[in-house]
Amino acid sequence: MSTPEYRQPRYVPPPGSTELLLIRHGESAPARPDTPFSLVDGQGDPELAPEGRHQAERIAARLASQHIDAIYVTNLRRTVETAAPLARAVDLKPLVEVDLREVHLGQWEGGVFRRKVAEGDPVVVRMHQEQRWDVIPGAEDAEKFAKRVRAGVERLAAAHPGQRLAVFTHGGVIAQVLALASGSTPFAFLGADNGSLSQVVVHGLMWQVRRFNDTAHLDQTLTLTSAPLT
Repeated sequence: MSTPEYRQPRYVPPPGSTELLLIRHGESAPARPDTPFSLVDGQGDPELAPEGRHQAERIAARLASQHIDAIYVTNLRRTVETAAPLARAVDLKPLVEVDLREVHLGQWEGGVFRRKVAEGDPVVVRMHQEQRWDVIPGAEDAEKFAKRVRAGVERLAAAHPGQRLAVFTHGGVIAQVLALASGSTPFAFLGADNGSLSQVVVHGLMWQVRRFNDTAHLDQTLTLTSAPLT
């Protein structure tokens, strides 16, 4: 009689769970003091830069052969433009989940945030020390931001049990989702590269982090530098 063996199997998502491929939008147009970004519901809405459009094509090339049940974007066009090549490749019409839009930066919207980061503004230093967006004047309350992001994820999971979704969203949102899933500090996962893939599996109250800042599809063809939020 042979001795039983208990191998370590590869991970398999729990039955009925929802796989969220969280894709940060491609690099957006540069901020210029003399040309503020147009606003949508008070939030900066830049288009993709040429580099961002290339990143969008690389995302599509990587994911087109994988089974994707639905594509989601936010109400900000940089996510819509990033999702477009994949949507064409897999013949899916992107759906909008407004609650996964970027954190509202208050008086620093329209491109001001990028300048403040580049200048090393003391409020930016405090923001990272306290790990709260709402130290920025007029910015979205940290607890309310976390609550709406959770609501967005729960809504997608409830609508798509047992399915895999490509969710085109923003750096601050990805950080918040992974913080909620892992119980980490709020900014532990801040800094996902433009065009990167992160992954969370949602099964009821259990959220599992499976991947963060995967850029294999981008690193093959271009060198990325870390881009600031929004």
